[in-house]
Amino acid sequence: MGNTHAGDVLRKFIHAGAIVALLTGAASAQFTPGISLTPEDRPLTPEEKEKRKAVDDAYKSAIEKIPDKQKSVDPWGNIRPNPPSSANGKH
Repeated sequence: MGNTHAGDVLRKFIHAGAIVALLTGAASAQFTPGISLTPEDRPLTPEEKEKRKAVDDAYKSAIEKIPDKQKSVDPWGNIRPNPPSSANGKH
Protein backbone atom coordinates (compact mmCIF):
# COMPACT_ATOMS: atom_id res chain seq x y z
CA MET A 1 0.00 0.00 0.00
CA GLY A 2 2.78 2.44 0.83
CA ASN A 3 4.46 1.74 -2.50
CA THR A 4 1.53 3.06 -4.58
CA HIS A 5 1.40 6.26 -2.54
CA ALA A 6 5.12 6.81 -3.08
CA GLY A 7 4.64 6.16 -6.81
CA ASP A 8 1.82 8.73 -6.98
CA VAL A 9 3.95 11.32 -5.22
CA LEU A 10 6.91 10.60 -7.50
CA ARG A 11 4.70 10.84 -10.62
CA LYS A 12 3.28 14.19 -9.45
CA PHE A 13 6.80 15.45 -8.75
CA ILE A 14 7.98 14.44 -12.22
CA HIS A 15 4.97 16.09 -13.88
CA ALA A 16 5.53 19.30 -11.92
CA GLY A 17 9.22 19.30 -12.90
CA ALA A 18 8.34 18.82 -16.57
CA ILE A 19 5.88 21.71 -16.47
CA VAL A 20 8.43 24.00 -14.82
CA ALA A 21 11.07 22.99 -17.38
CA LEU A 22 8.73 23.71 -20.31
CA LEU A 23 7.68 27.08 -18.94
CA THR A 24 11.28 28.06 -18.19
CA GLY A 25 12.38 27.07 -21.68
CA ALA A 26 9.63 29.15 -23.30
CA ALA A 27 10.45 32.17 -21.18
CA SER A 28 14.18 31.96 -21.81
CA ALA A 29 13.63 31.67 -25.57
CA GLN A 30 12.09 35.14 -25.54
CA PHE A 31 15.28 36.72 -24.23
CA THR A 32 17.86 35.02 -26.42
CA PRO A 33 20.42 37.69 -27.36
CA GLY A 34 21.60 37.95 -30.94
CA ILE A 35 18.43 36.53 -32.48
CA SER A 36 15.97 38.99 -33.93
CA LEU A 37 12.51 37.88 -34.99
CA THR A 38 11.77 41.16 -36.74
CA PRO A 39 13.10 41.70 -40.24
CA GLU A 40 15.88 44.20 -40.60
CA ASP A 41 15.12 47.36 -42.54
CA ARG A 42 17.34 47.43 -45.59
CA PRO A 43 16.90 49.21 -48.88
CA LEU A 44 15.03 47.17 -51.48
CA THR A 45 16.58 46.39 -54.81
CA PRO A 46 14.72 47.56 -57.93
CA GLU A 47 13.69 43.95 -58.63
CA GLU A 48 12.25 43.60 -55.12
CA LYS A 49 10.40 46.91 -55.52
CA GLU A 50 8.88 45.75 -58.81
CA LYS A 51 7.89 42.40 -57.33
CA ARG A 52 6.33 44.07 -54.28
CA LYS A 53 4.41 46.49 -56.53
CA ALA A 54 3.14 43.59 -58.68
CA VAL A 55 1.95 41.76 -55.58
CA ASP A 56 0.22 44.89 -54.26
CA ASP A 57 -1.47 45.50 -57.62
CA ALA A 58 -2.66 41.87 -57.78
CA TYR A 59 -4.01 42.15 -54.24
CA LYS A 60 -5.91 45.36 -55.01
CA SER A 61 -7.31 43.83 -58.20
CA ALA A 62 -8.49 40.74 -56.32
CA ILE A 63 -10.11 42.86 -53.59
CA GLU A 64 -12.04 44.88 -56.19
CA LYS A 65 -13.46 41.65 -57.67
CA ILE A 66 -15.07 40.61 -54.37
CA PRO A 67 -18.80 41.40 -54.54
CA ASP A 68 -20.39 43.65 -51.96
CA LYS A 69 -21.65 41.88 -48.89
CA GLN A 70 -25.37 41.23 -49.07
CA LYS A 71 -27.69 41.95 -46.19
CA SER A 72 -27.28 39.22 -43.62
CA VAL A 73 -30.14 36.82 -43.10
CA ASP A 74 -31.48 36.65 -39.57
CA PRO A 75 -32.69 33.09 -38.95
CA TRP A 76 -34.31 34.18 -35.67
CA GLY A 77 -36.02 37.23 -37.16
CA ASN A 78 -39.46 35.66 -37.27
CA ILE A 79 -39.09 34.22 -33.75
CA ARG A 80 -38.25 37.41 -31.88
CA PRO A 81 -41.09 39.83 -31.15
CA ASN A 82 -40.90 43.22 -32.78
CA PRO A 83 -39.72 45.95 -30.39
CA PRO A 84 -42.62 48.05 -29.18
CA SER A 85 -42.85 51.39 -30.89
CA SER A 86 -42.91 54.45 -28.66
CA ALA A 87 -46.00 55.91 -30.42
CA ASN A 88 -48.37 53.02 -29.57
CA GLY A 89 -49.00 53.75 -25.90
CA LYS A 90 -48.63 57.54 -25.87
CA HIS A 91 -51.92 59.02 -27.12
